[in-house]
Order: sequence, then structure tokens, then C-alpha cells
Amino acid sequence: MIYTVSSFTDLQKMYRIYFFSLISVLVLLLIGCSETVDHRGKTPLVQVGNNFLYKEEVVLAIPPGVTEKDSLEMADKYIRNWIDDILLFKKAEGNIPDNDKIDELVASYRKTLITHSYIEQIVVQEVENNIPDSEIEEYYNKNKEMFLAREPYIKGLYIKVPKSASGVSQVRHWYKDSSERSVDRLEKYGLRNAVDYEYFYDRWRPLNEILLRLPIKESDKRRYSKEKNIEVSDSAFHYFLHVDESLGEGEILPLEYAAKDIKEILMNMKRVEFISRMKKDLYNEASENNDIKYYNGSK
Repeated sequence: MIYTVSSFTDLQKMYRIYFFSLISVLVLLLIGCSETVDHRGKTPLVQVGNNFLYKEEVVLAIPPGVTEKDSLEMADKYIRNWIDDILLFKKAEGNIPDNDKIDELVASYRKTLITHSYIEQIVVQEVENNIPDSEIEEYYNKNKEMFLAREPYIKGLYIKVPKSASGVSQVRHWYKDSSERSVDRLEKYGLRNAVDYEYFYDRWRPLNEILLRLPIKESDKRRYSKEKNIEVSDSAFHYFLHVDESLGEGEILPLEYAAKDIKEILMNMKRVEFISRMKKDLYNEASENNDIKYYNGSK
């Protein structure tokens, strides 16, 4: 077993301290080792038999921003765990009576892993990137009852202005009026005075996300959720929210919020169809090429 040390940026000081007494011996050992082992540009720290632990692995295992003391402890623990794992594996490898069974399991797992990785790669290419918005919308229109809102949604307008701003009395009138004229005036006012402003008459937003921007107690949210116009204040700001349309919990979810789930459903459906078709095509091709042979009437 050989322990080696290299000066590198994050662990430089701690390894100098930790391995100071071994430096002269370890350098000679590392030079001797490097003559017969290709480390592919990496710096070995520990060797157990033919297994090497490299500096780069230890560096990646230590999160940035930790203290030198913590870094030393984490590096020491990582190295010790690595050594224990290697030694335990070598002990187990030499004492398992049926290594052939282990090899069979490894081969089976490798085959499954390679097949799964290939299928997932092909599915992404052939299925995930080929689901048009029109297909998502068609599925939504045929299955709307499957997609129900789990929380309230609203369309409307929100604005936050400093108490010191002028024209607040006009804002109180404009924000309640959904006419194009009032909205236009409010937008122009917001450009000059608003700290926060959002127009969402054209899209649904979760009500709870909007209410989080107002200084409202959690216990009061249910009461405010039923109001069309909300005005609240704190020590520095006025907050205004107008609800133009609302969608209650349990009602049919808007398409823009159901689209992600629908795409996942369509992907799974197409995935099953694609894999089934691919297996059939491969079987037919192999049969035509006489790559499949049956023995003893097994067909």
C-alpha cells in the first residue's frame, strides 16, 4: 500500500501538514510507480494492489467553501473509505464460492443497462422531440376532465407603489377598471413610479403566487382569495391587485398548465408504441436474414 502526496490548489496546505513526514519516501515511490503505470495525466495519492486513488477524485469530493480543518477531515475520511472498499472487495472476491454466478449477474445487468440506455436515447430522438403543440391541444380537448386545478388561478393585474409616490388616488381608480384606457394609463404610471408591476390579463397565474407578493397574513389569504379588488399597505408601500377572471380549485386546468403533464402522457404512450414497433422490425429483419435459428422444434 503506497500513500502519495501532491501539492494542489485546494488541498495544498493540509496535505503538506498531513503527510509532511512521508514526503521524501513517497516521491521516490511515485517516480518508480509512474514508470510502469499509465495514470493518464492524473496524480495518484493512494495505491492498493493495482488500484489507484487520484488527487482529482479527492478534490471533486470536497465541496467548495469549507474550512481547511474540515477539508482535511473530509479528505482523510474519503481516502480511508476508498481503502476500506478496495480491501473489502478484494477479500470478498477471494472468498465467494460461486464467482461464475456473479459474472452472470454482472453480464445480465450490463446487457440490460446498455439496452435501456440505447432505447432512452432513441426515444428522445424519435418521440420527445416530435410531439407538436397541436397534438397536445387535441388530447387536452378530448380529456379535459382529467386535468383539474389543485389550487385557484386568476387573470388580472398587480402593482406595488411607494407611499411617497404621487397619483396614488388615480391608481385606486385605474387598477379596478379593465378597460384598455385605464390599463394603458396604469402601465405608463407604473413605468415611472411602480416598484413591482405585472399585467396578466392574457394568462392564468396561481393565486397563491400572487398573494405572496402582498403583505397578507396566511390566516387572511382565504378571505382575500374571494375578492375581485385588493388593496393593502405596509409602512412603505401600497399594493393593488385586480382579479379579472378566476378559476377555482377542482375546475378544469388551463391548457398552459396541463400541457406539461399531457406531453409526458403522450411520450409514454408513444414510447411503448415505438419500442414495440422497433422490436417487431428487428425480429422481422433478423428472420429475413436467417439470423434466428430454432432447435428441437422450439418455435
